Amino acid sequence: MTEEQIYNPVNKIRIVTAASLFDGHDAAINIMRRIMQRSGAEIIHLGHNRSAQEIVETAIQEDVQGIAITSYQGGHNEFFKYIFDLLKEKGCGHIRVFGGGGGTILPSEIKDLQDYGIARIYSPDDGRHMGLQGMINDLLKQCDFPLGNELNGELKAIKNQSPHDIARVISSLENYPEKHQNLLKDINPQVKKIPVLGITGTGGSGKSSMVDELVRRFLLDFKDKKIAIVSVDPSKRKTGGALLGDRIRMNAINNDRVYMRSLATRQSNLALSKYVQGAVNVLKAAGFDLIILETSGIGQSDTEIVDHSDVPMY
Repeated sequence: MTEEQIYNPVNKIRIVTAASLFDGHDAAINIMRRIMQRSGAEIIHLGHNRSAQEIVETAIQEDVQGIAITSYQGGHNEFFKYIFDLLKEKGCGHIRVFGGGGGTILPSEIKDLQDYGIARIYSPDDGRHMGLQGMINDLLKQCDFPLGNELNGELKAIKNQSPHDIARVISSLENYPEKHQNLLKDINPQVKKIPVLGITGTGGSGKSSMVDELVRRFLLDFKDKKIAIVSVDPSKRKTGGALLGDRIRMNAINNDRVYMRSLATRQSNLALSKYVQGAVNVLKAAGFDLIILETSGIGQSDTEIVDHSDVPMY
């Protein structure tokens, strides 16, 4: 396969990308996530210096097929294995883990990590033989499996506010709306009167920073309350890929009382996904005390947020 050939996925693929803890080298992961986006994947990007716990919790809440990490800080053996172990411990062993670290990861260490269960550690030799697009094609092929096509009791379990169950029900509504159209009928009777704060505005106006500050103050002021966030970012018109990057600005969400789900619009010229109301209803049925809905950057004429929120904020 030549470097110019781009793998065309059958399923919508979601990947969490990050550079590992104590690692400020984010140039490589930024290049890789751009190629993944160009190839049609939806990327939840965390940036650099991210802990194993944070990466795993993000992957579960976002219901992704894969995690892609670069690690140049020398602790790759322990870091990748710990992520793999955390995923299995939380019942999410289906999430594939990929990594790279240039010459800092020895061939013997690559073999050891892959024997342990890591899906693939890409080496400089892989880059020479496969090319950048070839490595991404390999990653996407291994992550090209459906999520949410079958439910096995997750709907009944969302009242327990299990991040995995909530995430899987939202995925079923987003990926298989026709198959699970009766799901909304089951969810609607469970929906409680829970306030939805809608936050919208032009791109770069500080929406995510505002959400982060609201979450921080909410957690400080209401010790027994839980909050959920639905954050929407635009999809690329040609490829369908998306950069879901709002988490990179969120410092207060790494808390057991916070759930966050990023959605791509999966349509052009609109600030919201057409599945956003379903996601909000799932979170209401789960019993969160406040839901914040953040749109992607909009123009002055967009008013979609009004239809989905009790209090819109521009």
